[in-house]
Amino acid sequence: MGQWNRFLAPYKEAVDELKVKFKGMRSQFENENTNSPIEFVTGRVKPLASIYDKTLEKGIPFEPSEKLAHQLQDIAGIRMMCQFVGDIETVVGLLRQRKDLRIIEEKDYISNEKQSGYRSYHVIVEYPVQTINGEQLILAEIQIRTLAMNFWASIEHSLNYKYKGVFPEEIKNRLQRAAEAAFQLDEEMSQIRDEIQEAQAYFTEFKDSPGTHFRNDREGGRAER
Repeated sequence: MGQWNRFLAPYKEAVDELKVKFKGMRSQFENENTNSPIEFVTGRVKPLASIYDKTLEKGIPFEPSEKLAHQLQDIAGIRMMCQFVGDIETVVGLLRQRKDLRIIEEKDYISNEKQSGYRSYHVIVEYPVQTINGEQLILAEIQIRTLAMNFWASIEHSLNYKYKGVFPEEIKNRLQRAAEAAFQLDEEMSQIRDEIQEAQAYFTEFKDSPGTHFRNDREGGRAER
């Protein structure tokens, strides 16, 4: 395990640093009283069990190596969630402008969704991590998606483990219909984007105004002054 811990340590460092930086981007929008295209950010280092499954799939040895680091581009994973589909393009544009990482590849699964119905925008980046042994370039996968896309992907991921990637036909069809329904929800919400953001801004201003508090009772969270 010591060998794996040493191998994965820079990936953990990359995930931690990128999370802080991307959350900082959201804060910058808030400080400028501008709607942020980033709703929230999460990250993880791929568990060893998942790395093992990937090595079997790709036919490479399950051992820390440069080949494994090159073949598995998502050992370090970041997810950036957006409210609206249009925000995804904005976030991708912000990533392209950054000088602290280098984009290696982009995969648009929104315009070209997978057969399963999966939608997301993937950006593979090369990120420099500073270690006691010098700089190490780490590959990381950044997934950018809406909240609806993320909900669907989380459910599909769980079912994928249950059925080992071979879904019963009924489940497969239902997932595809659910994916389309989630995308339609995103499309509908995008049509009333301005109204939603105005309401959110009003709620935030109203909630933070002096003398306002919310009751948390069975009648709902009514505001009182």
